[in-house]
Amino acid sequence: MNVKNRLPDTHKYDDIIALPHHVSENHPQMPLLSRAAQFSPFAALTGYDAAIHEAARVTQAFAEPGQDRKEQLDRQLFLIREDLSRQPASMRPEIQVVYFQPDSRKDGGAYVTFKGQVKRIDDCRRQLIFMDGTALPLENLFSITGELFRDLDNTDA
Repeated sequence: MNVKNRLPDTHKYDDIIALPHHVSENHPQMPLLSRAAQFSPFAALTGYDAAIHEAARVTQAFAEPGQDRKEQLDRQLFLIREDLSRQPASMRPEIQVVYFQPDSRKDGGAYVTFKGQVKRIDDCRRQLIFMDGTALPLENLFSITGELFRDLDNTDA
């Protein structure tokens, strides 16, 4: 077999190669952006990337506080209650709370720090409510710090 027979015949299109590009009178040209979209990659498995990222996201396990920590939190909540009864809202000291925030999509969660002035303690709903409307479940509290607890911290040392 001759190599020359396997090559395409380049002389086939000599009669049309110099003609102008055809533009339809009936159909408008597709915009360049739409033409480019025809050749862009697509996700064959919809949601796969999101599932991979979700699986890779790390959460922490809830650490049940020990008896000593629970007693300390109870003393601190008692001091907050006393302060609420004797201080006007504008004079309440700021406290910092570390609490466990459960993850909405998977087991575990994260320990989050929040600072603010306490508005009230809702014993029915078991929540610590701050002036900005933030409500934290009492059972998720890990630690409370602030100027209000200065004397309590000194007696524990």
